[in-house]
Amino acid sequence: MTGPDAATGSGSAGAGAAPAAGAAAGIDGSGTERARCVLAPNPSPMTLEGTNTWIIAAPGSAEVIIVDPGPDDTGHLRRVLAAARAGGDRRVAQIVLTHGHLDHSAGAARFAAMSGAPVGALDPALRLGDEGFAPGDVLVAAGCELRVVGTPGHSPDSLSLLLEADGALLTGDTVLGRGTTVIGPDGSLGDYLRTLDELRRLAEGLRVLLPGHGPVLSDPAGVLDYYIAHRQERLDQVRAALAAGARTPAEIVAVVYADTDPAVRRAAEWSVRAQLDYLSSI
Repeated sequence: MTGPDAATGSGSAGAGAAPAAGAAAGIDGSGTERARCVLAPNPSPMTLEGTNTWIIAAPGSAEVIIVDPGPDDTGHLRRVLAAARAGGDRRVAQIVLTHGHLDHSAGAARFAAMSGAPVGALDPALRLGDEGFAPGDVLVAAGCELRVVGTPGHSPDSLSLLLEADGALLTGDTVLGRGTTVIGPDGSLGDYLRTLDELRRLAEGLRVLLPGHGPVLSDPAGVLDYYIAHRQERLDQVRAALAAGARTPAEIVAVVYADTDPAVRRAAEWSVRAQLDYLSSI
């Protein structure tokens, strides 16, 4: 996993090299027995191959749940609706947002109008209809149970969804299929570190992570061990840069993220600001 813990506050997740040929095809349609990915056509250094929209349903269910409709792209939303209804006239029972960044949420209102389904989220401002969630709540629909896991850090409203029947956790931008996520201007590194510890405890009962960007991850414990170690390594690097005389986020980025793609340099500065805020609080 490479890249500067990077994502945009306006709606992105992670940074890394351009996707390899065929990578998008390997992500689109991937998943588990009850979760299937429809990949949005918004690839970039910040969104990897694009945003993963997840269709959740038990085999034979007449309903589906849609997690993260993605960008406000008519073609993508129509494709999601067609996939949701495939195999019969299935009904979209619920739309869920893992967080409010635009590459996950911008299409929610239009998709709600297309499907007639309400939009649920931790942030009341993102909801359409009466469906709100709190950590620990269980959403029962489409023959499935999804437990809401509060996972703040990347953003204050980030949640993950535990699909226990498949041993799967839908992670939004909290854990990515490749690279690591940024702590944006609206996020908190302290919250994120606590979130990673909580997810590491959950990982013992998981078989797979279903991220908001990038491929499915089949080693949840190993991935989370990497994430936790990576964050500590970055904090040590920032401490060393400060001790060597660096003061501003730009000066620290020049040392700690020297090999970063210029396209995501601003996101690296966001990460450094989050690291400095965290170090000043402990």
